Amino acid sequence: MTTIGLLHPGEMGSMVGAAVRSGGSRVLWAGEGRSAATRKRATDAGLEDAGSLAALVRASDVIVSVCPPASAADQAEQVAKLRFAGIYVDGNAVSPATAREIGGIVEKGGATFVDGGIIGPPPVKPGTTRLYLSGKSAEKMAALLTAGPLAALVVPGGPGAASTVKMAYASWTKGSSALLLAAYALAAAEGVEESLVREWKISQPELSARAESAAKGSSRKAWRFVGEMEEIAAAFGASGLPDGFHAAAAEVYKRLAGWKDTPTPPSVEEIAKTLAP
Repeated sequence: MTTIGLLHPGEMGSMVGAAVRSGGSRVLWAGEGRSAATRKRATDAGLEDAGSLAALVRASDVIVSVCPPASAADQAEQVAKLRFAGIYVDGNAVSPATAREIGGIVEKGGATFVDGGIIGPPPVKPGTTRLYLSGKSAEKMAALLTAGPLAALVVPGGPGAASTVKMAYASWTKGSSALLLAAYALAAAEGVEESLVREWKISQPELSARAESAAKGSSRKAWRFVGEMEEIAAAFGASGLPDGFHAAAAEVYKRLAGWKDTPTPPSVEEIAKTLAP
């Protein structure tokens, strides 16, 4: 049985852990200092609490990191300081350059690095969620981590290749949602939102529903998307492409961060007031 250390069981990570556990692996997490909400997610997913990060590192053959992008490099530093010598899979929404930086950090500590990027919702239903992997040991990890509703796919190329797939994909999905919400907010700020919606119904009939879906689906998670949009902007810039699209999207999500943990998702009208008060 392979022992996998999961960092950390958030909304996505807990379901990744549950999926991998269903394939027969032992899945640990480090509960020391974590919140009651995180503990509940880990318990519900059937994960085993190793206590401290040091205990998790000692017990694990593989470590999978699923955390907010801004924390990804720091998480790798903590693991590297503990001299982890197994396989470290970074499954975070980071730019190719950040992925390679993380790889360098964990390899100096003695680990083998596998770059990863998750596309789709938390894996609950088969066929919805894919973990893209690249680098040395990517095929080995794809075989291990394809379990339950989670599919792991190998991307040709070294560290950064899987992250590029994630960045390119999310640049459209989350980037277009931010643009759509901002477009509605502009119309609302000038008092012409009814005319805009009427025109959408004539020429772009799917946009009203998409705007409402973006408001309800993105608002309470917007705080997590800020770092992701910043990483996408960095990826575009490093490739010589315009990076302003996603720098602006990061600002849109930053303005929506106050909707975190609200019991009821806001309407697109409420989002417009938040964006352009």
